[in-house]
Amino acid sequence: MKYQVGDDIIVLHSNEEGKVVEIMNDKMVMVEIRGVRFPAYMDQIDFPYFYRFTQKKTVPEKKTDAKVYVDNLPKEKPKPNSIAVEDGVWLSFIPKFALDDFNDEVVQSLKIHLVNKTPQAYQFSYTQQFLGRTDFELANEVAPFHDFYLHDIPFESVNDSPLFSFDFSLAKEDKKKAPHFETSLKLKPRQVFQKIEEMKDSNAPTISYQLFKTYPDKTYDDRVELGPLAARGFKVYDAGKIRQHLPPARSVVDLHIDKLTDSWKHLSNLEILGIQLSEFEKWYDLAIAHKLPSLIVIHGVGEGVLREEIHETLKTKREVRNFINQYDPRFGYGATEIFFSYKY
Repeated sequence: MKYQVGDDIIVLHSNEEGKVVEIMNDKMVMVEIRGVRFPAYMDQIDFPYFYRFTQKKTVPEKKTDAKVYVDNLPKEKPKPNSIAVEDGVWLSFIPKFALDDFNDEVVQSLKIHLVNKTPQAYQFSYTQQFLGRTDFELANEVAPFHDFYLHDIPFESVNDSPLFSFDFSLAKEDKKKAPHFETSLKLKPRQVFQKIEEMKDSNAPTISYQLFKTYPDKTYDDRVELGPLAARGFKVYDAGKIRQHLPPARSVVDLHIDKLTDSWKHLSNLEILGIQLSEFEKWYDLAIAHKLPSLIVIHGVGEGVLREEIHETLKTKREVRNFINQYDPRFGYGATEIFFSYKY
């Protein structure tokens, strides 16, 4: 291995010096320059000693009996521009490669970094899930123009469509900005595999997705004076904390009638359908209130009446980005997955 952790290096295209902080694989290392860490291919860096040795030192010629004018003074070389470019907040995945039994290069795992390309620091709560099950949680702060290492996931787990959810807030409160901002990313296996092939072809070090471009401004609604209502005994809640007073949402809802009530055998088909649709509306509204990224509704196969009613209802909902009824090993064809889109 040419490099070791702690080695001084220089980035060839910018002549910036830094250190190796991690060996990622036989082709890539993680380097740190002025407090910022990023991956680099080994052919993009070199040891700095040759560069330092070969730099020409300009020594002005001594001229006898010659006057020195202002125009003859050597001009100072312009310093490289170190101003970072503002480009939002990103989630980056760095593949770690290994060789299989046939000596072919395969992806072993994905290193996940939160990359802040803005001049603001953010506090964040992070949750990573597989098939609705929480696998990793973290709360921390990412500094301006810095990246934050979150954790690794095995590459084979991409087949489980991992979900990455964030709740951001400004580290320094700004009354004009939103108190918090929620966003999420769900990886689709086919897209990830395609992006890795594109990454290899373009010699790029990471796969990146933008979480947001600009942190949103605070929204203002018409307010109603609530003081008199509170004085009369009404419960008044802070709208910013309304979710604390709601029942918890579910990511999977089973609408089979025997799951909803014990006394259903004497009910007509129309009455059963009414109960199921009412239950669907309740959990749909809670999913929206809690800003869930998706909701799975188990409606069964049967004659398809409940499924069609739900699909027709979803076509009228403005929060629905899309929905799909396809084979799932857990539910067969008896469930519909709904994906939401929220505007801030």
